[in-house]
Amino acid sequence: METKERYDLSHLVEVMRRLRAEDGCPWDRKQTHRSLRTYLIEEAYEVIQAIDDDDDDELCEELGDVLLQVVFHSEIADEREAFDITDVITGIVEKLIRRHPHVFSDVEAKDSKTVLRNWERIKQREHAEGANGEEQVSILHNVAGAMPALMRAVKVQSKASRVGFDWPDVKGALSKVNEELSELREARESGDIDAVEEEVGDTLFALVNVARFLKVDPEIALGKAVDKFIARFQYIENEAERTNRQLEEMTLEDMDMLWEESKESES
Repeated sequence: METKERYDLSHLVEVMRRLRAEDGCPWDRKQTHRSLRTYLIEEAYEVIQAIDDDDDDELCEELGDVLLQVVFHSEIADEREAFDITDVITGIVEKLIRRHPHVFSDVEAKDSKTVLRNWERIKQREHAEGANGEEQVSILHNVAGAMPALMRAVKVQSKASRVGFDWPDVKGALSKVNEELSELREARESGDIDAVEEEVGDTLFALVNVARFLKVDPEIALGKAVDKFIARFQYIENEAERTNRQLEEMTLEDMDMLWEESKESES
């Protein structure tokens, strides 16, 4: 059997360098950090999809696509002498060693909770040193604003929890949801649109907290809920077409009956 040729990181770097050369690929040559942003996000989501599908071959391919984005950005930066792929690798290796003193030094960490708490303390100290002690650095300062809101909410809540700012159990989080729903009803009755928007946000934030306590990823949970809605709505569309009816001409009661049928068909 023919042995498949194998490559390492240096080969990928060389291929990217060739693509970015003057006689390389016109598309690759015109890309910038900003133009590539969407591709990095898309590739990350495709990795998640491969994991959800439990598809090792697809996961291997999609991780390669993510790695390509890392090398692509590094090559663009290297061209303007900002940093290169070796700087990227060196930085993450140093960070991992520095933030795992319980493995690479003499610090003790009896469980994962302690590890995360130590990680946050080390990060905060690093950022404080980077600011030259000019100002207090919040433990939340590096939560990226570009994150999807649900993911950002989880990140913020988790970081605050690591320093003790949290409910003792899920009961407090559930109670907060009821409190926010009550405030949302009051805002709706008042007719204050800005207040309604604020209370909707507070309610969603409280629900994310419940999900975090229950070890559920709200982004994934909401994604599954959306998929379920699509499947059930498509059932309504298909039934309408089968009986030569237009959705616009159907009553809500007609569609709701088909919705219930779709639920029964799932089980």
